[in-house]
Parts: sequence; C-alpha cells; structure tokens
Amino acid sequence: MQKPIRNLRWWIAGLVFLSTVINYIDRQTLAVLSPQLTKELGLTDIQYGWISQAFLIPYTAMYIGAGLLLDRYGTKIVFGIAAVWWSLAAMLHGLASSAFGFGAFRFLLGTAESANFVAAQKVAAEWFPPKDRGTLNGWVQAGTVTGAIITPPMVVWLADRYGWRAAFLFTGALGLLWTMAWFWFYHLPEKHPNISAEELALLRADEVVAPVAPVTVATTSPRWFEFFRFPETWGLMLARVISDPVWWFYLFWLPKYLTEARGLSKKEMALLLWIPYLLSDAGSILGGWYSGKLIARGSQVLAARKTVMLWSALLMPVGLLLVWQPRIPLTLLLISLSLFAHNAWKTNLVTMTVDIFPRSVIGTVHGIVATGGGIGGAIITPLAGYVITKFTYTPLLIVMGVLHPLAYLCVRALIKGTTNPALKWQEKPQ
Repeated sequence: MQKPIRNLRWWIAGLVFLSTVINYIDRQTLAVLSPQLTKELGLTDIQYGWISQAFLIPYTAMYIGAGLLLDRYGTKIVFGIAAVWWSLAAMLHGLASSAFGFGAFRFLLGTAESANFVAAQKVAAEWFPPKDRGTLNGWVQAGTVTGAIITPPMVVWLADRYGWRAAFLFTGALGLLWTMAWFWFYHLPEKHPNISAEELALLRADEVVAPVAPVTVATTSPRWFEFFRFPETWGLMLARVISDPVWWFYLFWLPKYLTEARGLSKKEMALLLWIPYLLSDAGSILGGWYSGKLIARGSQVLAARKTVMLWSALLMPVGLLLVWQPRIPLTLLLISLSLFAHNAWKTNLVTMTVDIFPRSVIGTVHGIVATGGGIGGAIITPLAGYVITKFTYTPLLIVMGVLHPLAYLCVRALIKGTTNPALKWQEKPQ
C-alpha cells in the first residue's frame, strides 16, 4: 500500500467536481455563442429551441441506461468512457454550419453527459457516509454552476481571438485531460492504495446499522422498472420533473434574455453572467452543508433534507418580480436568489436518493429519478422558444417562480415521515 492520503474521499470529490465543471462548460458553450450563431448562421429562436431539445432527448433517455451500466460495470470504467464520448462530441460542434449539424452533435453530446450525474451518486454511495453526502452533492451542483460561471468569459475570449469553431475544440479537449486523471486515481475504497484504515472504517461504519430509509424488493437483482412500485421513486422523480425546468431555462436562455430582452451587449453579458451563477454555487454548497449540519446535531436524515428544501421552495417566488423588468442590478439579484434557492433545493433532493436506496442500486434508481429532470428540461426548452417568439419572456418568468412550491408538495405527499421505517430492503446475498 502506498502512503495514505488524509481525507482521501474529498480528493475523490474534487475529481467529480472538476468533471462536472467540464461537463457544463461543454454544454454551455453553445448557449454563450448563441447570440452570435443565430445572427451569423440565420438561426431562429424556434430552431435554437429544437437544437437544445436535440441535446435533452438523449440526455434524458440515457439516465436510466447510464445507471444500469454503472451498477453493472462499475463507476470507474463507465464514467471514464462517458467523459471521452461527451468531450469528442463537444469538439465536433466546431464542424457544424447549420441547425441540423448543431442538432446532430448536440444529440451525441446529450447521449453521454447525463452519466456524470448518475456516476456522482455512485461515488457518494461508495465513498461518503450519510453526513457527508449532502456536502458532496453540494460540490457537484457547485460544479455545474462553476462551469456556467467560467464558460461565458472564456468562450467569448476564445471566440474573439480564435473564432467560434476553435472555442468548441478548446473546451471539448478539457474532458480528455480529466479522463486521464480519473483512470489513474479512482478506485473503490477497499482497493484504493492511498486510503487509510481509519477512513475505510468511517466509510463502512454505516453498514452495521440500518439505513435511513431501506427499501425492499426481491432478494434477486431487481429490474429497473420494479422501482416504480415505491412512492419514494415517484416522489423524487416528479419533484425533478417540476423543479428542474427552472435550471434548464436559466442555463439555456439567460444569455439570450440578457442580450435580447434587456439590451446588454455580448461582452456586458459575459462580464455579468457570473454573478447569478456564483450565488447558485453558494446555494449548492450551503444547502448540502446545512442539511449535513442538522444531521450531525441529531436530526433525522430525511427531515434535515426536507427542511432545507422547504425554505428553498419558499424563496423561489422572488423571481416573479422579474416580470416588471427592474434595473439590471436588481434583475441580477433576483435571478441570483432564484438560482441560489434552486441549487440548495436540488442538492438535497438528489442526496435523498442515496439516503433512501442501498449502494448496489444507486446508479439505476438515480437514473430513473434524474430522468424526471431531463423530462422537465425537454418540455421547457422548445416550449420556451415558442413562447418567446409568440409572446415575451413574461409567461416563462411567472412559471419559473411557482414550480418549486408545487414540487415540494410532491415530496411531502410521496416521501412520508422522516425515516420510512415500514420499508425494508434485502440485498442480494454476496
């Protein structure tokens, strides 16, 4: 065994954080360049909506597929191959010259990118005890936002200096570099040459006590559709369907909203766009940290997650004030508060999957649940194009302000109590 690395799990978390940053750089590059591309290539808002849809359809469909592959073949192999796939797909965007070409390459990108977030939950189950999982997922959500913060100034600079086609090549290549580090460094805790005996004991201590909300199926390996028998699966998935459109809307349409609806130049947009995304980063980290703090103080795990989600849902309606088109500083503040609340919400929502289901099926279950988020995005993205073209951004801003309270009602109705003691899980004998 090599020399142990102290708190090795947080080095693993750093790798997952970096992959998520790169994942979002690759998907956000098109959004940042969209004002330029729509003019240069003559793309309409409706065509842009369908290009975004071409990403979301395979992205959504592959959540379950990625989960099944991760549970069967392991986190290291599947995560690494997915990163290579989406990096090459991102680079291919530099060859596109039409709506069809961008749509085709977006489809390839979406096929692999959802694996990042299913794999993150496998890492949480393999490497983190319950009190730390919220913090890990906070960093994962922060990775999405960090990518969104970095992308506008970086891509605008690359496009101005080398052209927009080169911008896709440079950003896509980052994932190939990350993959080399992943294959070299990632192992399961029991097989990692740098883990200490103390940390391994900490990671496996939760196995000697009953899980938070153990769910039972048969003693044989369950098929993916069997998980729809549990109301917890439906509660988690429907909450994603309802609340995730907020993130997709601000991710794909915020650059165009600020430039086209609020009159900012491309460079002004790039200089200011980091502000709401930075606040979103803070929501991810603080939301995960605070639920973990509540658990450390003795709160039941699911009760702690729901507490943070309630306050997040109650904050979201501040976005309704955007309807009155306040001055740009206040506009940025309202969007920032909305994204702060959304990511605090989402960090705890995705962590609940790991809290409720056992390690061996986390990939499959999270794939099912995350499919809900993709469905929400697939609905809002083309719909936004039509609404903006036929009306304005106003109807969309109103809807974005009320979705989280509705999603919270689903969580309360379908994920009962604090520990779900009536549910039992019996793992397949080893």
